[in-house]
Amino acid sequence: MTTGHATSVGFETTIAGSGGKTGIVIPDDVIDRLGAGRRPPVEVDLNGYVYRSAVAVMGGQHLVGVNADVRAATGLTAGDAVRVTLTVASGPRQVDMPTDFAAALAAEPTSAAFFSTLSNSLQRYHVDNVNAAKTPETRQRRIDKAVQLFCEGKKR
Repeated sequence: MTTGHATSVGFETTIAGSGGKTGIVIPDDVIDRLGAGRRPPVEVDLNGYVYRSAVAVMGGQHLVGVNADVRAATGLTAGDAVRVTLTVASGPRQVDMPTDFAAALAAEPTSAAFFSTLSNSLQRYHVDNVNAAKTPETRQRRIDKAVQLFCEGKKR
């Protein structure tokens, strides 16, 4: 049985926006061809650079953001012509765990188990907090604090 939906759809467009507010306007027919709802999670292939995002709706248009990290990695700016391939994302989003944080969690199974129950955004919150530390001492304090919180069953 064929559903008529594609898991990946490619199209050409330009980066919309200006300055730090940039994105890709996704034509309605692309959303329809993906067949995963109006705001699906997607993997975006932008001129060969792949990142994970979700389709948003703003002002009646479907959009995928192109943040500063993506712009820096690709060298793209608003107004640039691009080739885009959207693929419906499967499976949960994964957080890139720093090795030292992962080791600290592994040493405390209760903490690791609690961390695995957190939403992706809360996991990212804690990882970003650790990664934002400017000194090794601060980084270690933040790791220790997070592990202790998780052992106590607290999210933050």
